Amino acid sequence: MKKIILSALAVFTFGFINAQEAKFGLIAGADFATYKLEAEGFNISENTTAFFGGVFVDITASDKFHVQPELVIVTAEGGSQLQLPILAKYYLADKVSILAGPDLLFDLDEKTEGLKSFGVGIDFGAAYDIDSHFMIEAKYNLGLTNFIEDAPSGYAAKINGFFLGLGYKF
Repeated sequence: MKKIILSALAVFTFGFINAQEAKFGLIAGADFATYKLEAEGFNISENTTAFFGGVFVDITASDKFHVQPELVIVTAEGGSQLQLPILAKYYLADKVSILAGPDLLFDLDEKTEGLKSFGVGIDFGAAYDIDSHFMIEAKYNLGLTNFIEDAPSGYAAKINGFFLGLGYKF
């Protein structure tokens, strides 16, 4: 399933790029994540800081509207994840843009019994182009997936995160 989704997205992205102006780039930064567990009326939260790094392509659809798929690896003390956000990017001013879009999450660690290894979230945030090559990006990932398989009512495990990164466009 993961291979089919990633292959389809790659074909779509590269097909779309051929018809548009595109800038490839690298991005890296910090992820300030919160793991939330809800069980039988109790709520437990754990905060962690992780590193992320990856690649992106900024595809110009018009002067103000771009599409920016990213492929990043997030590494934390508890494991690592592959995230694939597909962001709509709208320029409010010359160098300032807002971002929003879905984010697919793939757990890269060994499958843990009772937990899902695939999740979906929504990213939203902003970016600032320092110059034609460097940018700063800040976004929040709202995790929508309950990672507990076949969770009974009142049981949930979710991940949310605030990402702050520096990008370089080639």
